[in-house]
Amino acid sequence: MEFSAERTATDSFMKNNKPKPVNEVRLGHIKAAVWKNETEAGVRYNVTFSRIYRDGEEWKSTDSFGRDDLLVLAKVADKTHSWIFSRSQEDQGSPPSPNNDE
Repeated sequence: MEFSAERTATDSFMKNNKPKPVNEVRLGHIKAAVWKNETEAGVRYNVTFSRIYRDGEEWKSTDSFGRDDLLVLAKVADKTHSWIFSRSQEDQGSPPSPNNDE
């Protein structure tokens, strides 16, 4: 039992101290989380997509999308791409492009 108590404390610590995304884009129930990664080659951004849904009184998320989610997912991906592109230019010290749709 002592092991499970330690594990619970560790799990709680990890849950409360998880890295946070640097940006989130959400339309309806579809969400993109943008993660910043410092590498030897410079900053890189990765994205995770999720769909939130309600199961009774509890909110949950999944990385599975249905047919009706796909166009919204594409819009979220497009907005996320624009944000990353703009941020990447800032990271490199370049001014944003005048054709930026954001």
